[in-house]
Amino acid sequence: MGSISEPERMNTKPPGIRFVECTKKSNITFKSHQAIVLIVTFLAYASYHASRKTTSIIKSALDPQTADDTLESASFLQQSNVLSWVLGSGWAPFNGSNGTALLGDLDLAFLFVYAVGMFFSGHIGDRMNLRIFLTIGMVGTGVFTSLFGVGYWLNIHVFYYYLIVQMIAGLFQSTGWPSVVAVVGNWFGKSKRGLIMGIWNAHTSVGNITGSLVAAYFLKYGWGWSMVVPGLISVVIGIVVFMFLPVDPESVGVDKDEDEPDFTKQGVTEPLLSSKTENEKGSAVGFLEAWRIPGVAPFAFCLFFAKLVAYTFLYWLPFYISHTAINGEYLSNEAAGNLSTMFDVGGVVGGILAGHISDRLDARAITAASFTYCAIPALYLYRSYGHISMPVNVILMLIIGMFVNGPYALITTAVSADLGTHKSLKGNSKALATVTAIIDGTGSIGAAIGPVLTGYISTQSWSAVFTMLMVSAFVAGLFLTKLVVAEVTAKCQDLQGGSSSSTPRSNPVEEV
Repeated sequence: MGSISEPERMNTKPPGIRFVECTKKSNITFKSHQAIVLIVTFLAYASYHASRKTTSIIKSALDPQTADDTLESASFLQQSNVLSWVLGSGWAPFNGSNGTALLGDLDLAFLFVYAVGMFFSGHIGDRMNLRIFLTIGMVGTGVFTSLFGVGYWLNIHVFYYYLIVQMIAGLFQSTGWPSVVAVVGNWFGKSKRGLIMGIWNAHTSVGNITGSLVAAYFLKYGWGWSMVVPGLISVVIGIVVFMFLPVDPESVGVDKDEDEPDFTKQGVTEPLLSSKTENEKGSAVGFLEAWRIPGVAPFAFCLFFAKLVAYTFLYWLPFYISHTAINGEYLSNEAAGNLSTMFDVGGVVGGILAGHISDRLDARAITAASFTYCAIPALYLYRSYGHISMPVNVILMLIIGMFVNGPYALITTAVSADLGTHKSLKGNSKALATVTAIIDGTGSIGAAIGPVLTGYISTQSWSAVFTMLMVSAFVAGLFLTKLVVAEVTAKCQDLQGGSSSSTPRSNPVEEV
């Protein structure tokens, strides 16, 4: 395959990159491009999650039962008309006896379309310019997130309006994850991918925190603002993506060999992109072929249950907090939304720790399974003792966030990128988006099921909800059993001198 000519390369360069290089009258270095990729994709996916988090914050404004319960339970709010002025009597069609169930249906519709769309997005992403694809997804996400909020000013009370808007928003959101992981995977090799992508994956929690704070702040001005403002932010960052995101080194004319010689010299991994090898790019990998890559199926099904747990907290944690007395007092909806961000703070720590540990141990499966199993006692402790006091609640919520989001972050980033450049592909780099979409798409089906189950189970007992989450975490770990055994066996062989220190050993996950 011939190298890209200069005129063709100039056409693929982002306009912002071309402008900066014309201003500087010199080309941007490889490492500078890497920094741009990390920053732009970080902002992009943080905005996706910010717009996704808003519906969990406005639930209490839409559902009158929530408002009534909160006003009755919180004695300090009975002395103030502020919350009742903000929430009023709820918002039709969510002000009936089945309001909570309707909100659960919105979550299910959004996440189901998101999950299905993910599989198609990965397929398309490996076949078109990811910068354009991601821009379209972000602008579409922003527009339809805003349209949900516009229903507040247009006084729309038709359930199907909000249902359709949420479904289309979910379709546009599905473009995000396969695109950003594929772009980052194009720019970074495997040796430190776990740590780098673990830190980078903080965008998920940063986005959740930002979405919670922004939505909670604007809630007092009307719940429509809580949707429109994050939507507009997504559109603005989508424009930044179009202007500055370089898809891969080849498209911007950067020689990876000159800037990152360690990729080829240390034997850890082959370069993801190189103009010297005919087979490096290859043709895009098919959907079924990607499923057959060793390790894809077990990690995909593990993520199904891991995301079920994570997204149940994403959509229902503020609601749970506002309905659970902490030290005898009930929090307002805004305070509950702000407190729920501690879960995401713990998630940032968990993602970084999981990535770093998996790099040091060269054991993705062991790390993911260990975190998943540790989430089980953490969930039990939070349900049993989280109500004692605010400090206890915060500490336990941080621990849950760390153990729940740690494996989720690791699988959707470093593991997906590793398997998308698996040695069975023989250097073909056009599988990153497809593999990422398969793993995260399967996980997103679990993410769709978790919140809707919670919507129904919570009406009977929150203890039953936590039991469901603990069982899900256990099953998630079980799916990695074969990979864990392979990694443990490889470690034992290393300790017994079974592997030569002069020859780099491939990841056991890639051998299964």
